[in-house]
Amino acid sequence: MRILLFEDEREMAAALIEALSRRDIIVDHVRTIADAELMARVGTYDVLVLDRRLPDGEGLDLIPVLRFQKITAPILMLTALGGVDHRVEGLDGGADDYLSKPFAIEELLARLRALQRRSPTVSAERFSLGNLTLDPRSNEVAVAGDFIDLARREYLVVETLIRRANRIVTRSMLVDAVYTIDDQIESNALDVHVSRIRRKLGSAGASVEIRAVRNIGYLLRVST
Repeated sequence: MRILLFEDEREMAAALIEALSRRDIIVDHVRTIADAELMARVGTYDVLVLDRRLPDGEGLDLIPVLRFQKITAPILMLTALGGVDHRVEGLDGGADDYLSKPFAIEELLARLRALQRRSPTVSAERFSLGNLTLDPRSNEVAVAGDFIDLARREYLVVETLIRRANRIVTRSMLVDAVYTIDDQIESNALDVHVSRIRRKLGSAGASVEIRAVRNIGYLLRVST
């Protein structure tokens, strides 16, 4: 599962990211409505977890904007505003679920799983190219049926490329998919990930290749 977390409180965000990551949930984190809108538009998520009070506005106001942009991932409001009126306002405002703080992490996980089961997003599909397959629900990548061990960011690179197989994926698109707003990114970090992925795919006998497109990005295609 991959979620986008909109949370401006650093300690809360860090605790959530740590707890969810231990359950093999990939978390992209943003702290403002502007960043949230951008990440929701360029990424593909199973669930969007949205706080109401954000530095640049009311999180609830973002929901119609996302829906207008055809972003269909279910939205879970996670906020300290837990009164009945607030919950009704959130659900009537377009949220698919509403959980008030403080909360138990197990309840949050159960709600995320329930929303994922109802999610209409493309991430429910399995992607294949040549003998390479990727399952977004389990975050597993296999070559000819044999799973290969990828680090988290390597997996995200492969996921982004295979979703756009045979098309050029720009470096900026890959960076947005692989790194969060908080990450410190070295200039060659993306190239290092791609190099490691190539070695792993080659060792596994993959029938696909990652081709560099000079000064633009990368392309995943069946080897020629």
